[in-house]
Formats: sequence, C-alpha cells, structure tokens
Amino acid sequence: MQDNAWLRAMPWVFVLIWSTGFIVARYGMPHAPPMKFLAVRYALSILCFLPWIWFAGVRWPKDRVQWLHLAVTGVLMHAGYLGGVWAAVKAGMGSGLSSLIVGIQPVLTAVWLSSMGGPGSHVSRRQWVGLLLGFAGLVLVVSRKFGAGGPGDQANWLNLSFAVMALFAITIGTLYQKRFVQPCDVRSANTVQLVAALVVTLPLALLETESMRWNAELAGAMAWSVLGLTLGGSSLLYMLIQRGAAASVTSLMYLVPPCTALIAWGLFDEPITVVTVAGIALTAFGVSLVVRPPKPV
Repeated sequence: MQDNAWLRAMPWVFVLIWSTGFIVARYGMPHAPPMKFLAVRYALSILCFLPWIWFAGVRWPKDRVQWLHLAVTGVLMHAGYLGGVWAAVKAGMGSGLSSLIVGIQPVLTAVWLSSMGGPGSHVSRRQWVGLLLGFAGLVLVVSRKFGAGGPGDQANWLNLSFAVMALFAITIGTLYQKRFVQPCDVRSANTVQLVAALVVTLPLALLETESMRWNAELAGAMAWSVLGLTLGGSSLLYMLIQRGAAASVTSLMYLVPPCTALIAWGLFDEPITVVTVAGIALTAFGVSLVVRPPKPV
C-alpha cells in the first residue's frame, strides 16, 4: 500500500523538486560561473553517493556496455542539459525564453516516438492534444518573463545555441536511457552518470576566468543543488524514465515553470497574474490528458 502511494506521488515530488532549480539559479548564478558551479555540484554529489553506496551494499552495473550507456546519459542529461541552460542564462537569455525553448521537449519526444513506431512508442490523439495544450499553457505562464530582465535579457545566436543544445541533450538523453539503460540501482547509476558529466564539464570549468565568490547565498544554492536537485530530483527522474512511458514522463516538464511561478510568488513575491493562472490551469489539464492511462477496451 505504501509502495503504491509512493509510486503515485513520485511524479509530483519530482516536479516540486525540479522547480526549485529557479531558486538555485537566482541565488547561485550571480556568484559563480556556470561550469565551475556545475563541476563542484557534480563532485560533491559523487562524494555523497559513494559512502551511501558503500554502507548500503549497493551493486554496481556488471555489464561494461551498461557503464557506457549510463555514461552517455550522464553526459547528455547532466552536462549537456544543465550546462546548456546555465550557459544560456549566463549569456543573457531570460528565464522565460530559456524555459520556453527547453519546454519544447515533450513535443519533440512525441514526434520522435511517433516517427519511430514500434511497440510502446505510440502517442495517442488524446496525448497529442494534451501535449499541445500543455505547451500553450507553458507559453502563457512564461510570457510575463519575456523582456523582464532589462537590456541584457535578450536572445542572440550564442545563448540560443546553448538553449537548443540543452533541449536536444535532455530529449535525446531521455530517449536513450529508456531504450538502452537496463534497470539497476538508482544510486550507482546516478554516480556513473555524474562521473561522466564531471569529466566533460571540468575542462570547461577550468577555461572560465571568473572565480566562485563563496557566501551564504552560493553555499545554500550549492547545498540544495547537491542534496535536493541531484540526489533527489535527478534520482527521481531516472526512476520515472525507467518505469514510465517517455511521452508521459517528459510531459511532466510542462509543470515545472508553473510550479516555479508559484514558488517565486511565495518566496520572492513575484506577481501571479490572471494569464499566469490560466496558463497553469491549461498546462495541468494538458498534462492530465497525456499521463491518464487509456481506457480498457
């Protein structure tokens, strides 16, 4: 009974945790270059997972091919996705536009699944309607943020490239994990992914001339990035991909910007407009159409 309750709660816990990435960016970005922040985040996360794995007696994947598959997903879903988003924001892209570009992921995933065909890859007409409604709601939610950052909040070829890279990295990473990664303990799997992400990110971090300026805000952002977003959010995302259909899992990403808007309203008193409320409702309805199980025939 408790296991079933936890399985039902997993998607919503994931959305709540993943939405706090906004808090991390708001507190941490002004005090650290993106690649240095992410490299430290990956290293500290690995140091947290290793003793946990040791004391719990968790087994590592035995198949070398699985190590390779996990490394590929780590590079895509950690280094590629997070690196692209953070680099885009650091290069002047506003949170609204970056959220919108990355928010195309569920539709991109559904297009790929439909084009490939095969068992388990069918996207129903109801799910297509839900995906499009969810994206429309996402546009409404983030529309207020367009141009809200002042003169530096604008799109250019550089930050657009970073954001599009993040979009394709998380999309390909999700599909790749669902297709090639066999079920294994999330702690050892996540550690392999993080090591691969660190190997790719560390050289880029060393190229950054700006140094990290440690203070209470940066330390708090780093602590939550490690404990909440990586150990919690990334682990939940791994389990959701392993257990669920790709289209349904990626549709949950639509709920992140609305949830972020509610968190920002509570913590930073950012206004919630009628358009935002309408967008949240439309997004929630669209996602419900995607994740709702089909009626038995």
